Amino acid sequence: MMKAVLKRELIINIKNLLIWSICVGALGLVCILLYQSMKGDMKEMADAFSNMGAFSDAFGMSTLSIATLKGYFATEVGTVHGLGSGMFAAIIAINIISKEEDGHTGEFIFSFPMSRSRVLAAKALCVAVMLVVFTVVCTVFYIIGFKALGEDIPEEFFVFMGRQLVMNAEISGICFGLSSLAGKNRMGLGLGMALIFYSYDVMGRVIPDLKDYLFVGPYSYANASEIFTDADTPVKGLILAAAIFICGIVFAFWNFNRRDLAS
Repeated sequence: MMKAVLKRELIINIKNLLIWSICVGALGLVCILLYQSMKGDMKEMADAFSNMGAFSDAFGMSTLSIATLKGYFATEVGTVHGLGSGMFAAIIAINIISKEEDGHTGEFIFSFPMSRSRVLAAKALCVAVMLVVFTVVCTVFYIIGFKALGEDIPEEFFVFMGRQLVMNAEISGICFGLSSLAGKNRMGLGLGMALIFYSYDVMGRVIPDLKDYLFVGPYSYANASEIFTDADTPVKGLILAAAIFICGIVFAFWNFNRRDLAS
């Protein structure tokens, strides 16, 4: 029966998964391919962008040169993927539970001879599967871009994609917990949270007083400019991410099992 719920959720969400993964992946691929036509002007652009103060620091242009494909990918495609994947993780998790009450389908799904916990486990597994598929699809698009230009894939590329998956798991864990609060469509809240997390990371790299607290945000350990310059692994950020993820999932199960569902 749990497999039936998982299958149902995957079918319902397959359209969102395809749209987001193909759009984000294709946009990143286009950005990579554009590098070829811009390569001749990149040296002057790199020198200009590296001397733009706070702006350069925020997007990693002070430590990476966009005149190289590695630096270009980290500063351009890394930003596109980071923001796009964070928004995707938020929207698929923020409504995965609450949509049953909002769409008045809870009477059907919770009439199955299985506990609420098993239903939530199937929904959580659905989110995990979609995040992995999203990451794999985008990875394939980016690899196609590197190969099309005849460039070697940087070693840091796979570290970046792995960290992005962890970041998406943290964001989805937070939104999964919020989805258990009430039967309302909260897509706006999910998108807003993703944008706030991203904005916090950008501001933290510009404002000196915030730099010591960057680890609080999920983008801190998935920042492309740091990963592609072999910066130290942000252990505090990863530990906090794991704790927040676990708390979000546990809260969702605890809260949803104890409250009455709206009809």
